[in-house]
Amino acid sequence: MKKIVAITTGGTIAMKLDLKTGGLVPAVSGEDLLAAVPALKNIAEVEVIEQSNVPSGHITPQMMFDLSKKIDELAKSNDVDGFVVTHGTDTLEETAYMLDLTLHTDKPVCVTGAMRGASDTSWDGPGNILAAVKTAACDDAVGQGVLVVLNDVIHAAGEVTKTHSVNTDTFQSPWWGPVGHVYFDKVVFRRKSICRQKIQPERLVPDVYLIKSVAGLDDFLFKCLIDKKVGGIVVEAFGCGNVPLGVRDGIFEACKAGIPVVLTTRVHAGRVAQVYSYKGSAGEMYPHGIILAGELTGQKARLKLMLALGLTKDTEKLRRLFA
Repeated sequence: MKKIVAITTGGTIAMKLDLKTGGLVPAVSGEDLLAAVPALKNIAEVEVIEQSNVPSGHITPQMMFDLSKKIDELAKSNDVDGFVVTHGTDTLEETAYMLDLTLHTDKPVCVTGAMRGASDTSWDGPGNILAAVKTAACDDAVGQGVLVVLNDVIHAAGEVTKTHSVNTDTFQSPWWGPVGHVYFDKVVFRRKSICRQKIQPERLVPDVYLIKSVAGLDDFLFKCLIDKKVGGIVVEAFGCGNVPLGVRDGIFEACKAGIPVVLTTRVHAGRVAQVYSYKGSAGEMYPHGIILAGELTGQKARLKLMLALGLTKDTEKLRRLFA
């Protein structure tokens, strides 16, 4: 029987209703979380490590980076076959992507969570934990990178995103779809994500900011970030990489100030590309130093830039890392 290390970090999966406030709060320990899934004893030997017990909105990039180091250290043990990380869903895709970029181990790492609390009648936590452990214990999961497993569906960390605020079927991989499914009797993979990458600096640069383009947005936020001398800026553009003229001005000023600017799209699928050449388009701005983020969402591009800046500030080298 394989040994899976379950690392708990908190989130809705570890929350119950607080009668005083009327809302969900952290209340379930890591041991209690796993004890709620008795079927695990037939799947794998599970060791529980409680890393934290916080809402995922309180998770920071540094905490994600530290978790990556923790997993790599634990993975050195020959008797550990894989990992499951329980996590709040609000930033689950970000932690999963950070792990996918930084981990050295090829052992399976599955990130899961829940959309309903442990005190809810239809708590989805136990089923998601069971599916994640099944996947982590599956031979076919080795070398697949970090996987997000909820609702018996397996997604690649670099492709998945949360699409609904409360529905249990919230995690989707727009355009490309899941990589596999968890059935009652086995785990089935149907494809591999071939666009995985590793960026493994000794440290990350935390002061990277995300600006979302909206109609008529000016350069005020850019001026503030330039004055602050931030490490980098990610801009969510319209469509395939187009921004308002005020945002264009801000991007140019940031580039002149030596601040790397990464361009992604606010659209949930597709990539930024040099399709247009009018003012404020990716094609027009590219010669001025912007870095194109491909298909990455803004939140993932931000994490990637934090890691990349731990290696270099050179624009051409950053462009190659984002290509």
